[in-house]
Amino acid sequence: MKFYDRENEKLALRSIESKSSSFAQMTVITGRRRIGKTALIRHSFTEIPFLYFFVGRKSEAMLCEELCGIVREALHEDLGDFTSFARLFGAVMNLSKRRNFTLVLDEFQNIKYANEALFSDIQNIWDANKDESQLNLVLCGSVYSMMTRIFDDAKEPLYGRATNRIQLKPFSTATLKEILADGNPDYTPDDLLTFYMLTGGVAKYVEQLVMNGAFTHEAMVRSVFSFGSYFILEGYEMLRDEFGKEYSNYFSVLQAIAEGNTERGNIKNATGIEPGGYLDKLEKTYNLVSRHRAYMQPEGARNVKYFIRDNFLTFWFRFIHKYRSAIEIDNFEYVQNKVLADYNTFSGFMLERYFRQRFAEMGCYNIVTNYWKGGSDEIDLVAVNEVDKHLVIAECKRQAKRIDLGVLRNRAQDIVAKHRRWNIEFQGLSLEDM
Repeated sequence: MKFYDRENEKLALRSIESKSSSFAQMTVITGRRRIGKTALIRHSFTEIPFLYFFVGRKSEAMLCEELCGIVREALHEDLGDFTSFARLFGAVMNLSKRRNFTLVLDEFQNIKYANEALFSDIQNIWDANKDESQLNLVLCGSVYSMMTRIFDDAKEPLYGRATNRIQLKPFSTATLKEILADGNPDYTPDDLLTFYMLTGGVAKYVEQLVMNGAFTHEAMVRSVFSFGSYFILEGYEMLRDEFGKEYSNYFSVLQAIAEGNTERGNIKNATGIEPGGYLDKLEKTYNLVSRHRAYMQPEGARNVKYFIRDNFLTFWFRFIHKYRSAIEIDNFEYVQNKVLADYNTFSGFMLERYFRQRFAEMGCYNIVTNYWKGGSDEIDLVAVNEVDKHLVIAECKRQAKRIDLGVLRNRAQDIVAKHRRWNIEFQGLSLEDM
């Protein structure tokens, strides 16, 4: 698959690469698994020698042996033999005083499995040598909780050491349209919605569908639910490092949310678990769940709803994890039928999410959210420009004929009452508007 988007990120990384010849750089790149961090790095650093090292869960001596081999191959420099990664990193820093090069340590958080004291060792060596160094050091990681602790916890040794931080996000809706159009110029709105629903703009998931030639709604669903499918075990593989032994309770809470139980009481009823502590960690520690307040509700309001941030994980818990018994006996047709039976409801929820994301990407609004007041006054999209005092209030439905702007205006009376002098625009958004 060709390389799409990421122009801002490439420009930033190439600027960092250029600066490294005068000032050592430590760049931290984070983002969820499969988001495309490695591909971005390989497409961005082109001007100076490039060393890429994947930090596997290996012994310290094995990591040293592998990195020494990479240095010999890429730089034609023999640093000698090491069993201490700290001493090897010191040798690399010394080498960078006379040579400008890029060193990428991918899945950097795995260093702890070799020797947790290495974070402190790396900090000391960096501080002692960076002023004379020409090293472009790039530290990548996809385990959110661990990378956040390493670089954002003031008690950790590498806190405050990064000279640059990049959080890699999924592809925009515009990029997803471009990719789908390249594979299927005659794609339908439902094809686009399914593409968005299954991938959420995550590069690896997009690549899987492109490689399988799955560019229509039906082909995408078949690709996901097929023998040997990449997607079946992805949720387990992505989250097991985050949750550890408590994964079953976290999985139950996430499945309940994916099934539409978005309030704490409903989650408790669906799971039999008191979800408070799990929801707090899912939001703040793991960055997997977002807590939504209705527009105009104060910060401490109790009337909040919880949603899984990630489109693919929402789908995975709704259909793959839920029907894992059928999947384990390869009864993919059964699960496909379940998806198709629930498709209109689930895709309607994803359509709302799609339009909220698209409005956020426009750059015209400082708030893009939704609104509810009781069960009957839900509004799918509220986009706010507080500078121009402009407000968009929208209803999102798969079929345009089901949208009633009169009903929408009635639901929005409280919002209108508090924005008397604002320019308020009511819109109906459907599949046709994608």
